[in-house]
Amino acid sequence: MIHRRTFLAAALGGMGTGLPPARAAHAGQTPLHAGAALAFGTTISVSVRHADGALAQAAIGAALAEARRIDGLMSLHQPASQVYRLNRDKQLAQPDPHLLAVLGHARALSRLTGGAFDITVQPLWQAFRDADGAPSARERLRARGRVGWASVQAGPARIHFSHPAMAITLNGLAQGYAADLALAALRRHGIHQALVDTGEYGGLGRNDGRRWRLGVRDPRRDDALAATLALDGRCVATSGDYASPFTPDLLHHHIFDPATGDSPTELASVTVLAPTGLEADGLSTAFMVMGARRAHALAAQLPGVDLLTIGKDGRQWMSAGFPVA
Repeated sequence: MIHRRTFLAAALGGMGTGLPPARAAHAGQTPLHAGAALAFGTTISVSVRHADGALAQAAIGAALAEARRIDGLMSLHQPASQVYRLNRDKQLAQPDPHLLAVLGHARALSRLTGGAFDITVQPLWQAFRDADGAPSARERLRARGRVGWASVQAGPARIHFSHPAMAITLNGLAQGYAADLALAALRRHGIHQALVDTGEYGGLGRNDGRRWRLGVRDPRRDDALAATLALDGRCVATSGDYASPFTPDLLHHHIFDPATGDSPTELASVTVLAPTGLEADGLSTAFMVMGARRAHALAAQLPGVDLLTIGKDGRQWMSAGFPVA
């Protein structure tokens, strides 16, 4: 669960984020305003339709600032981030409330998925990175011994690890959480039509009368779409085996099954719609680990959750409420 990037793409038949800021596509349309920034190792963006350009730009700036704040708080690589310091020191005093909120969600999701979601798989990623491919069975077993979500103890005064060699990654949650905060900032500014891309997606209202549309990338062709969806007020996240592979055959990649110490073998990608970005982000990772049958069974029990799973064999399974455009 590291170096996650967005695997959704703007479907150009109606989204219009490629237009210059403050210019409408056709006469009578509400002007489109856009802004972008660097965060989470990629470019994040916010697109807003609003008649008042100054208000739109202020809202975009606030939304981007919220997302960048979460990146600065939960980055694995920025020395000032609280996650970086926690991994380095194995404890952290006076954690930020946002960090505690995400850790609390991570713990609940680990319980819900029987441990399929686990923020403590970072040692496995480090083992694969150091091996520049697949590490030996011995090294993998050694890394697995440092994994266990229940060993992260978090409270308002202090976070600490029960195992001295542990490390966490929030890259399976932080971008979704950032999308939620960015959407909240837009709402505070009175924005009712917007699309947020933090690596995961969230939308407000419609794109001047039409739903915001997103394309789901074909996991085996970066120039093709597997599906197109219309945002319906929920947030969207996709996880895929092609994002950060350790081996050319895509059998070993950035998502890990804590039970095996290696990547799950069934699915090539999972796209999830959920009420919040935090939920969609975490579930997309968990469902990759769980496999299609278990993922769809669990999703059917969760309010407002739909998904599209694509197997390594190309087989697609779409839940009944998936909003195909």
